[in-house]
Amino acid sequence: MDDDDVSDDDVSDEEKNSAIDKIGENNDDNKSNEDQDATTPIRTGKKPKTNRKKKKRVSEPDDLDNDKDSVNDDADPAKAFTEQAMRLRKLAKVRNARDAQDHAAGCTYTFVMDPRLSSPPRFSGTIEAIKIGPDPKTKNFVAALLYRIRPEHQTSSTKTIIYSHGNATDIGAMNFMQSILAKGLQANVLMYDYSGYGASGGVPLESNTYRDIKIVYKWVTENVVHEKNEKQIVVYGQSVGSGPSCYICSKRENVGGLVLHSPFMSGMRVLTSSRLLACLDIFPNIQRIKKVSCPVMIIHGALDEEVDISHGQALHNAVPESLRREPWWVPDRSHNDITEGRAKMVEYIERLRRFLTSLDQN
Repeated sequence: MDDDDVSDDDVSDEEKNSAIDKIGENNDDNKSNEDQDATTPIRTGKKPKTNRKKKKRVSEPDDLDNDKDSVNDDADPAKAFTEQAMRLRKLAKVRNARDAQDHAAGCTYTFVMDPRLSSPPRFSGTIEAIKIGPDPKTKNFVAALLYRIRPEHQTSSTKTIIYSHGNATDIGAMNFMQSILAKGLQANVLMYDYSGYGASGGVPLESNTYRDIKIVYKWVTENVVHEKNEKQIVVYGQSVGSGPSCYICSKRENVGGLVLHSPFMSGMRVLTSSRLLACLDIFPNIQRIKKVSCPVMIIHGALDEEVDISHGQALHNAVPESLRREPWWVPDRSHNDITEGRAKMVEYIERLRRFLTSLDQN
């Protein structure tokens, strides 16, 4: 797989490269990712000039932490936006320099879960915290967590799910769901944080999410799936994660399958059906879904008030007919609660299991 940069066709306007908005999420639930250091991986490794192991919590300099509160809420919006962008770039430079130093020193990572979160089910395989990168252009490293099932349970048809999560979370907070998927589906599951999220470097730009999933997809192909067979990769995108998921599936001809969970047709279409601002639109999923060459399953709640179910239905109808798989229109659920409750979780896993099984029947 090549390492070429994201093309102008993928992100055509500079305006699209502004920080990712809270698309399809409850903004009240969006906490700063820098504040979630309890879900951040620990790095362990060698100092460049010694053989002694060390463990150190990943953190940012105090002056950057203090900068978070320096933007005045009453300030001019344009000025506040500029100050926020400058702070994010400053933070990205620090993270990239730290990650590059760790990479050169051969550091490895251990995932430490926030004790305030629900403990996930026990998993008999391995749980690997990794930094994937650097990206050839941005030099960003992507933080990821891989649930890998035991070698004796792996077969040539074992699936690996690349999960692009929603906006108001990170891989620490998603750990419970990741464990459920790996155990319930007997599949390898890799979740990653977009640039500027969690312990990933860089800044949260639309173009960076495309670069993120490209290097993640390449790493999974080379290090996880059996004999580098892309047909065993299933791409899963939840909410804003539908953007990079549709992107990579429109680019890779041999990907095995695509699951879209509470997806949107495009970023601007969440806000308005008018196409007057189409030149500023981001994540044009409705166009890219027509170019996929793998089976597609869509999950959407009928009561979704953040991204109306019509988005999921339009995407389903835009998939080439031969690639459409049975969707799940969940009658009594909204945007973030589709898997809440034991009964719904059991149904969710069973429907995903049927979808994965169908991929081997093509």
